[in-house]
Amino acid sequence: MFRLFTIVAVFALCLSATPVFGQEVPEAVQVAEAASFPSVSVIGAGLAILGAGLGIGRIGGSACEAIARQPEMAGQIQTAMIIAAALIEGATFFALILPFVVG
Repeated sequence: MFRLFTIVAVFALCLSATPVFGQEVPEAVQVAEAASFPSVSVIGAGLAILGAGLGIGRIGGSACEAIARQPEMAGQIQTAMIIAAALIEGATFFALILPFVVG
């Protein structure tokens, strides 16, 4: 029942937004959209975030496997995992902020 309600609600929302797509775009907005092509640094930041997500996922998976093999070492493994994830997130945050500061 909830799934049917969700599908109907999303469909109704999509139908209510269609008149917006039929309107003409003002010239000032068209010029701004043409000038807002993402720079190479923003694409690089996106790739850095993608790499960080993959890295943190791999750290978490490896830590779970290690804890499953040696449950008595769970505390030390978890501490090492959190430190490594924090270092990756710090580097990713730097890569995310850098394009906005430079460019």
